[in-house]
Amino acid sequence: MEYRRLGKSGLQVSALGLGSWLTFGAQISDKVADELMGIAYDAGVNFFDNAEGYAEGKSEIVMGKILKSQGWERDSFVVSSKVFFGAENKGPNQTGLSRKHVTEACHGALKRLQVDYLDLYFCHRPDKNTPIEETVLTMNTLIEQGKILYWGTSEWSAAEITEAIAVSKDYRIIGPTMEQPQYNLFERKKMEDDFLLLFRDHGLGTTIWSPLASGLLSGKYTNGDVKDTRLADVKLGWLKENVMQADRLHKVEKLQEVADNLNVSLAKFALAWCLKNPNVSSVILGASKSAQLKENLTALEVVPLLTDKVMEKVEEIMGTKPVLSQF
Repeated sequence: MEYRRLGKSGLQVSALGLGSWLTFGAQISDKVADELMGIAYDAGVNFFDNAEGYAEGKSEIVMGKILKSQGWERDSFVVSSKVFFGAENKGPNQTGLSRKHVTEACHGALKRLQVDYLDLYFCHRPDKNTPIEETVLTMNTLIEQGKILYWGTSEWSAAEITEAIAVSKDYRIIGPTMEQPQYNLFERKKMEDDFLLLFRDHGLGTTIWSPLASGLLSGKYTNGDVKDTRLADVKLGWLKENVMQADRLHKVEKLQEVADNLNVSLAKFALAWCLKNPNVSSVILGASKSAQLKENLTALEVVPLLTDKVMEKVEEIMGTKPVLSQF
């Protein structure tokens, strides 16, 4: 396993992490979740990602029980939570980024995960109804209380993150350390354009999600069959609609040929492509089967195979590289 600094912080996170969205407390049994975390930890993964909104809090409960039963030393793993969507209850003060909800959601996450503090705490979405100043000050208070160590954002715009940093500088308090954006061969603008000044001037770290574009970049959907996959879930119709687009499937078929020429799986190829970006601190893996996770955990071996020539071929196929904004 390779470890990378989380932005300009001193925290070292595994280049590959394990996330629980759509799986823990929902798609897979607690026994399988336990097995997956054990496989990841034994492979050197030290970052486990979660959120209050995953399975309405059940995901954190499952992960908390596993962390407790495994008995791993607390200083050997990094665990995160996110606040915005609420857990089981969705009352007026049970969602969003108000001082009240951010504080109470933190307490709830600590209880569900059965830990004394969160290593990483993300604002899961921007909250248009709460001043950024209020959220920044609340996060700093939680750090001072020892309940969280680092805070960050997820799916915020560059302008919103910049405002949060400015507020923290005005108050001389701790600002956001990391952002959790979607990043894959189809979704590239934030990581490769919007955030460039944040990387350069503020050392923003990133823990990227959906590196396989919800499984599309694993190649398993190219025949159009979604049976026995998450896309067969009627509640995820929006996800299926986004993934199963003809032009995207065609590009995946072409990428498969490139991966075949390198004698690697398309999933490992796509993960290695994300890992090659120096602004990526950690790539969050999702998994429902142990064999799938074991395979993807070896993606770092593929990074050296991504030569300039291979990368040029990828750009030729994808046509998704963003045009850089004028600074």
